[in-house]
Amino acid sequence: MKVKDVMTRDIACVNPNDNVERAAQLMNEYNVGSVPVCENGKVIGIVTDRDITLRSVAKGYESWSQTVREIMSSNPVCGYPEQDVHEAARIMSERQIRRLPIVENGRLVGMVSLGDLAVEPTLKDNAEEALKSISEPCSPNI
Repeated sequence: MKVKDVMTRDIACVNPNDNVERAAQLMNEYNVGSVPVCENGKVIGIVTDRDITLRSVAKGYESWSQTVREIMSSNPVCGYPEQDVHEAARIMSERQIRRLPIVENGRLVGMVSLGDLAVEPTLKDNAEEALKSISEPCSPNI
């Protein structure tokens, strides 16, 4: 099975100069936990709900005055439509990421999430393994 068979195609993205509030609004509108950051159609970063929480809100920044560029993770690992889904799941597990932007000819064409993998019966084990790698428990600093 190929990534193109399970990826979500209707993907919202933000510009690096958009404010953090815009990124949060898109996440809410699309019910997603991250949005790719695109410049001239190319993926240059990704911003997650966690980025907003830790790099903006927790530091006391106003979401309307801070740009996405200031909090995004640059140069995210990406997949491609013809990639085998097991390979995509392996990458997600190794890199400890929940979402993988999918690009073709340098342009964003979709996104694969752990949820996309989990709903496919033949991929359930891959999704579980990736989630285990990502969700290692942490202990509070004492």
